[in-house]
Amino acid sequence: MGPDTALFLDINGFARATPWLRPVVSAYAAYGIVLFAVLMLAGWWIARQRANPAVMAAALWTPVGMLIALGLNQPIAAAVGEPRPYTALSGLLVLASRSTDPAFPSDHAVMAGAVAAGLLLVSRRLAVVAWIAAVVIAFARVYIAAHYPQDVLAGLVLGAAVSLLGFWLVRRPLIWLLDRAERTPLRPLLTTSTEPAAQR
Repeated sequence: MGPDTALFLDINGFARATPWLRPVVSAYAAYGIVLFAVLMLAGWWIARQRANPAVMAAALWTPVGMLIALGLNQPIAAAVGEPRPYTALSGLLVLASRSTDPAFPSDHAVMAGAVAAGLLLVSRRLAVVAWIAAVVIAFARVYIAAHYPQDVLAGLVLGAAVSLLGFWLVRRPLIWLLDRAERTPLRPLLTTSTEPAAQR
């Protein structure tokens, strides 16, 4: 038994020992993605208040980077083809809805890592909240026996890497587009400033 499987079994044992916690963790594991949508909306709001095109570019890139990371994860997961823990191990407490999808890397963790990394470019305080939420959802996916620890760790790293690298690649053209967009009726959605971007 490898260390990853051993850690998974320890967490599954913890799930057995905490029946009072199961409904909360299961709900977050399934619906925690809503929190990340709220965090991205908060990132846009903060960027709009700061009236900084680079910050707004990061806020708008975050959901795009997340979708790209999820898209890239699909062929990776299919190529690896790792089975879910409950199909490979017996005697588990399974709280997850059973799926035939491959487990590595975790889609939920990819999403969480991409959002948390993207928000790091918008607001450090918001990013701290996002990273805490990301780590908790990663743990929750293991707790419900949907993934091994390595699945969620790889997902967090992949999501963060795609988000940060992608923004590095598109930052300049995206800021240029936002500069033009601020001269259109879209301006109130992008900034609260009354000054042109070039003067800020």
